[in-house]
Amino acid sequence: MKAIIYFILMLIPCAAVAQVDAVGKEVGDSAYAKGDYQAAIEAYKAILADNSVSPEIYYNLGNAYYKASEIGKAILNYERALLLDPSDEDIRFNLELAQSKAVDKVDDGFKLFLTEWIEALVNVASMGTWAVIAIVTFVVMLIALLLLFFGKSIALRKASMWCSIIMLIITLFANYAAMSHYSKLTSREMAIIMSPTVTAKSTPDNSGTNLFEVHEGRKVRVSDDSMKEWKEIELENGTVGWVPANALEVI
Repeated sequence: MKAIIYFILMLIPCAAVAQVDAVGKEVGDSAYAKGDYQAAIEAYKAILADNSVSPEIYYNLGNAYYKASEIGKAILNYERALLLDPSDEDIRFNLELAQSKAVDKVDDGFKLFLTEWIEALVNVASMGTWAVIAIVTFVVMLIALLLLFFGKSIALRKASMWCSIIMLIITLFANYAAMSHYSKLTSREMAIIMSPTVTAKSTPDNSGTNLFEVHEGRKVRVSDDSMKEWKEIELENGTVGWVPANALEVI
């Protein structure tokens, strides 16, 4: 249990989001309202360049790119916003809207109901929120255990037993959810295709055999990041191929 608490406490600084530059955001919002999407893009990018990472800024930047008809960059920034705040339905809706404009229509494939339900539950809150929930429920569980062992009445001890079991389950799941978000934030495996059309090769050079094509806005997994000029990507069905590194951008 000490390891769990230590891990959760370690997550809280990672979940912290830098304070957003209010002046820069106002400039970007004003430009966006006026229809000057390029100016809005530059304003939002300047905020992010100052390490003011925020799901709101990534979301606004995605909106500006969408209005400027740069679908790949819109999807990229919506995905980044969703990583920071997976519970935001507006981000998810706009991401799906942008994906509908992409050439490649991706089918996530069949998923078990239980898997989908767990993923949906994990995405109800952010990493930081799940970390706080885990800490609070762990403390409550400890209090319940004390009452279980030192309570004088049978009714109190029975209630404490059930409370401690429920709190343990919530603590474990909250810890799992926080770890799941943490893994997504740090793995940097997923990427978005930024070029209009890219032909994946069998080997990391232009002389390789053409395998398949992917288009702007397609989400892929970078399965081999060992080379500077080329990256091996993997599609949802397990198909792999090599594409130029400048054809994609990591989420």
